[in-house]
Amino acid sequence: MPLSFDQTRMVLESAHRRAAEIGVAVTVAIVDEGGFLQALGRMDGAPPLSAQIAESKAVGAAVWHRSGDQLASIQRERPAFFEAVDRLVRLPVIPGLGSVLIRRGGAVLGAIGVSGAAPEQDADCAQAGLATLGG
Repeated sequence: MPLSFDQTRMVLESAHRRAAEIGVAVTVAIVDEGGFLQALGRMDGAPPLSAQIAESKAVGAAVWHRSGDQLASIQRERPAFFEAVDRLVRLPVIPGLGSVLIRRGGAVLGAIGVSGAAPEQDADCAQAGLATLGG
């Protein structure tokens, strides 16, 4: 079962709060376990393309059941396989820092994707959003 509306809002707001604390403007996308968009929030000043990138990061994490840094490793080590799987997904998969899985127990509930700042900052904001859920 995906996050509730209230949980999704809390994750989004927490990630945006963290971005404001570190002085960046980002877009946060939250998708369910199938990679379908639940919420998207673009801060004032975040690059326009960051909305599509954040969603693509989240979709990749959700459908592959791997965080963005793990996806980047797969892309480097098995590029032909990565490219083949990428064509099966409704959006291009963007690997790299800034996407994390949302789990409850052993189940994947979805993923958070963040874009608009440096990769490490995107990842920091995504983790801040995830931390809102506890455990």
